[in-house]
Amino acid sequence: MSFTYIALLLGTGFIAGIINTLAGGGSNLTLPALMVMGMPADIANATNRVGVLLQSITGIIGFRKAKKIDTSDIVPVLIPTLIGGVVGSIIASFAPSELLKPLLLSAMIGMTIIMLIKPSIISPPPGTIPHKINEKPSAWVALFIAGVYGGFVQAGVGFILIGALAGTLRYDLVRTNALKMVCTLAFTTLAISVFIWNDQILWVPGLTLSVGTVLGSHLAVKFALKADPKTLKWFLFVMTLCGSAAALLSD
Repeated sequence: MSFTYIALLLGTGFIAGIINTLAGGGSNLTLPALMVMGMPADIANATNRVGVLLQSITGIIGFRKAKKIDTSDIVPVLIPTLIGGVVGSIIASFAPSELLKPLLLSAMIGMTIIMLIKPSIISPPPGTIPHKINEKPSAWVALFIAGVYGGFVQAGVGFILIGALAGTLRYDLVRTNALKMVCTLAFTTLAISVFIWNDQILWVPGLTLSVGTVLGSHLAVKFALKADPKTLKWFLFVMTLCGSAAALLSD
């Protein structure tokens, strides 16, 4: 790789690591960066998961040290997410990613409108007691859909996970982002297994990208733990707008 490509992957990876940890949609930056290098869409989609995997591990470690991950909820939350991830990753190996663009765009625009009109749905008031997943069947469905999408194409899945975890289970945004990283790690691991089996990952660009995503995620966790909840809410709102625009304008 040339110095220009290395700088491109490190820079976009760093920004994407921050965005993915605090909101979602960072792959809208990294996927085009990989494709600029001449990768076909399916190879770029697979290679992008290396950075997502390592950034998720970094985020989980940071949130866990701060005791922001509710470990008792991990398994119940992961079950529908993993089932969806298996379905999505299998689809991804045989179908074009454009199939889910209308679904993603609708979900992101819907979230933007909800956050503007009634932000408490996505950002519960302080002191709200989260629900258990067995109390909310709608959460199981939402997490399954998020898993399918994440296993399929990754870009923008953070928004769907936030909608499921904060919107249905009523977690605050810090704990939502922490559990979101756990879910992302789970179905990204499954997806990478499928992509390795199909020999679709280019490891040198993927690992180069991951250096940036890991650094970005590390910084984002520190920011999330110190930031005011309103700041996190507005960051999520702006990123949702940007993600909606990116999905609308992408080919």
